[in-house]
Amino acid sequence: MFATTVMAVAGSAPGYTISATTAVLVGAVGLASPAALLYCAVPMFGIVLAYGRLGRVDGSAGAAYSWVGRTLHPFLGFLAGWALVVSTTIFMVAGALPAGTLTLSLFDPALGDRTGLAALVGAGWFLVMLAVVMCGVRLSVRTQLALTGVEVALLVAFLVLALVHGGGGRDFDWRWLGFGDFDGPGGFAAGALVATFYFWGWDVTSNLSEETRNSRRTAGIAALIGVGVVFLLFEAYTVAVTMLLTPGQVAGGGADVLRVLGEAVWPGVGGRLLIVAVLLSTVATFETTLIQVTRSLFAMGRDRTLPAALGRVHRRWNTPYTAIAVVGVVALVMLLAAGLFGSVTEVVSDAVTAISLQICVYYGLAGLAVVVAYRKLLLTSVKEFLLSGVWPLLGSVFVLWMFFESLGRLTGPQATIGLGGLGIGIVPMFWYWRKGSSYYRPARLDASRATAGPARENGVRHDDGAMATDF
Repeated sequence: MFATTVMAVAGSAPGYTISATTAVLVGAVGLASPAALLYCAVPMFGIVLAYGRLGRVDGSAGAAYSWVGRTLHPFLGFLAGWALVVSTTIFMVAGALPAGTLTLSLFDPALGDRTGLAALVGAGWFLVMLAVVMCGVRLSVRTQLALTGVEVALLVAFLVLALVHGGGGRDFDWRWLGFGDFDGPGGFAAGALVATFYFWGWDVTSNLSEETRNSRRTAGIAALIGVGVVFLLFEAYTVAVTMLLTPGQVAGGGADVLRVLGEAVWPGVGGRLLIVAVLLSTVATFETTLIQVTRSLFAMGRDRTLPAALGRVHRRWNTPYTAIAVVGVVALVMLLAAGLFGSVTEVVSDAVTAISLQICVYYGLAGLAVVVAYRKLLLTSVKEFLLSGVWPLLGSVFVLWMFFESLGRLTGPQATIGLGGLGIGIVPMFWYWRKGSSYYRPARLDASRATAGPARENGVRHDDGAMATDF
């Protein structure tokens, strides 16, 4: 449970997310940034509940890909899986560039402005974590315990320092947590869309369910705890940035706003302290993101909805080595291309919005899937009605509303990356449907018929904590 909770926290990458995304959030909603995070957290917990309830019925490395396909429609399930694959692959670029910049700035702040050099250094970090993920889940967890443990300790310690040292700025205002500073429904949707990116990544616990002991219970509870932890960190740091930095400082800091906050609170020490925390967070989330995308590709290869080679697993390490290699090559090509065009801030800003669109798709579909899977149980108790029905449905409606409400505010690159990336998935979907993949003729997922313990579904064994032997 503890290790899985750490993976959930690492998946949301608190240090990286605060640093890379705060400028984007402030640019979208200004002083309403704390409110955007607060009001997005309520429906997001509904999606976390949806994953937990679905995981109790069907522990699958594909997570939303499997659940949506077996409850709503296989086409929608494939698009949910594809949305995760595209968003995580894009994130490799959005994460590697800041990782390179942060590493260089530890030696010479001027070097951080060289996008090409930052891309090369970021690629080095990415290759290190690629090797860790390739060598098995046990090494991945041990590495994550070290990286995320130090990261969270630094972030919490700096919050204490911020309270002690202060730094001037404006006083806290309760209006920052209200609706008054949003520019209508469209403005609220823009802020909530960015806030969705903050919370993204905790669902790695579900992608690891076939490799987790007692996963039907562990994955869902660990995700809830992890999201609670990162929400507190996100809200506290967003309030601190709003109090201590001006909008100009936030915009100037761009994807490195935590360093600016550190310098404002504790010149000469605070900035470097937070650079280390963000660097650790970025490197740590490479690992969880790689796990998410490669386990999803493994499930899709196993179901023959993508090339079957993606479903191959290394005999010694018990990892989907073909999927890991493919993701590594694609991400490196995209990263080096991004290093040739635009600044780090521009790349990260466009990537955050594009990824958020794709997150809304597969989170929203998962929220609907749990209602369908538990439809026969919703009226059996208040608990089922709330946790398997009302709250997940609220989360689903919220994120899907954000998706459609935000379409009119997209820039050209954001629309191309976000919507174009989703559209490409239609090609393999119809190709493998025409080839007769059994995924497109699934058994219906019904929570009322689910039983505890090992089960065989679609010819694949799902033993909690024993999937490595079934690979």
